Amino acid sequence: MYAGKFITGAMLAAIPILFQPLGAQSFEVKTHTLKNGMKILVQEDHGIPNVAFYTFFKIGSRNERPGTTGISHFFEHMMFNGAKKYGPGEFDRVMESFGGHNNAYTSNNVTVYQDWFPSGEVHLEKIFDMEADRIRDLSFDSEVIESERGVVANERRMSVDNNNGGILREQLMATAYIAHTYMWPIIGWMSDIQNWKMEDLKNHWRMGYAPNNATVVVVGDVTAGDVIRLAEKYFETIPARDLPPPVTTVEPPQLGERRTVVRKPAQLPILLVAYHMPQANHPDYYALTLLDNILSYGRSSRLYQRLVDRDQLALSAGSYTGMDMDPGLFTFSVQPRVGIDVTDCEKALYDELSKIAADSVTEAELTKAKNQMLADFYRDTQTINGRGNTIGQYEVFFGDYKKLFKANEEMNKVTIADIQRVAREYFGENNRTVATLIPEETKK
Repeated sequence: MYAGKFITGAMLAAIPILFQPLGAQSFEVKTHTLKNGMKILVQEDHGIPNVAFYTFFKIGSRNERPGTTGISHFFEHMMFNGAKKYGPGEFDRVMESFGGHNNAYTSNNVTVYQDWFPSGEVHLEKIFDMEADRIRDLSFDSEVIESERGVVANERRMSVDNNNGGILREQLMATAYIAHTYMWPIIGWMSDIQNWKMEDLKNHWRMGYAPNNATVVVVGDVTAGDVIRLAEKYFETIPARDLPPPVTTVEPPQLGERRTVVRKPAQLPILLVAYHMPQANHPDYYALTLLDNILSYGRSSRLYQRLVDRDQLALSAGSYTGMDMDPGLFTFSVQPRVGIDVTDCEKALYDELSKIAADSVTEAELTKAKNQMLADFYRDTQTINGRGNTIGQYEVFFGDYKKLFKANEEMNKVTIADIQRVAREYFGENNRTVATLIPEETKK
């Protein structure tokens, strides 16, 4: 659950281009803060009779410690497993009874719960009632915990231990970071999954899933007055609790290239290369997301043209910039073709990066990247689901949802010189971590 949904949300977050012209596509968001500190954001859209209800908790793997890794992702599961009023499985059953459905995702930074359902005061009030139940009185039944512990352990086996890309990504993160909590996996280390204690679970839930650590975004066929009235009725009575301790550890500058190798049975090698980059609210974030687009968006991108099309070194070549609260990684992923030495792919990748640092990109490339990202974002924000996720992410990661209305302006400020500057600043050898999966023959 954590991997697929997180990627979807993060990819949406990594497309922060907005509204051009601004006035033609802007929308009103009404806000209200409850007495217990929970923030409510409402965007009315009466175009279709449906509602998207997002709850962002500012707790993720960055807030964990050795011994409790993966515990935030565990609560992505546990929050659907019963509370005082609605027992195990009832949350899903009640939602489905009136045509709704739900999901959740966990990242390094947040745990997010998503509800989608038909509009109407009866349905809206029922969602508030169920959400309040699990925030106030989540059940900690030992049998349910052990059952879900097994589910998460199996998820780890499938998505990491028996997944070549997953295990290589995990090793990359553990090598790229030596101090910051981004070093450990969102799903957690297996030994921690198997050994969380009841006290660990209760302490993490108490601080992480408190109302004063939550931002609720409701988008769709509702009125702000109804949402705020119901939030006051169901949420405001939940007492505020102590928040997660602030993450004060700063990853020190990397002083030289780091490498890690995974050797296991596989058909083909895999290459991952990562460079440290700033957090989402840093001024360079927009230039880096545009550079990400230029390098790997579609068949006309630089990496596809060089590694896949022209030199025919790779089956695929891409890059990814995440949205993080603390400095994250700009990551490249290359799948070499059969018979191609992975080092040839690595050399070609560095050659393309050095070209941008030396000669930058063309005006046409930059304009195309801006247009592509704007078009993608516009398509996403046409849905109440995409809009709810985006409003919440800007509120949580940028500190104010209103910054989404300035994103297009900020993006358009990015120049060719900015692209060249960030390539020079962040794509240096000393800032690089390389992870390679080397296939081994299966032992008979």
